[in-house]
Amino acid sequence: MLRQYRMLAAYNRWANTRVYTAAAEVTDAEFRSDRGAFFGSLHRTLNHLLVADRIWMKRFTGTGEAPTTLDAVLYEELDMLAAARKAEDERIIAWTATLDEATLAANFTYVAVTQPVEITHPLWAALSHLFNHQTHHRGQCHMTLTALGKPSLQLDLIYFLRSEGREWM
Repeated sequence: MLRQYRMLAAYNRWANTRVYTAAAEVTDAEFRSDRGAFFGSLHRTLNHLLVADRIWMKRFTGTGEAPTTLDAVLYEELDMLAAARKAEDERIIAWTATLDEATLAANFTYVAVTQPVEITHPLWAALSHLFNHQTHHRGQCHMTLTALGKPSLQLDLIYFLRSEGREWM
């Protein structure tokens, strides 16, 4: 399981880099336009992904910033958002490198943002959610970019594994 989560952390960074590279090709108006994604615009969706990762990483590690709402806008400008995303991806990679099987299997308790009640389940389940959540909303970013007339992105895990991710096979 450890190898899988470390691979997903590396894949997450790779896929985020591709999305941010594509986002840099749109105009500011396009970046902020509501295209029907759950958080509306590319700007708000990318902010949400960073917000959610910071919330989860604060839960996992006890350190870092944790916004109190899922729709917080942490950065107005793409360049600052991209820098923060890169730092958070590196943080996730570094943290997954510290995990062991016992830690992954142990119960993990946190308080949800949307319904402030304690929730307990194994850490591996929460970590699986972190990566699945990224994939879900990156798909919405992809849809937004495509709706803006940008070329389709190859974001599938297999493309990562066939290129920069060969070490994980």
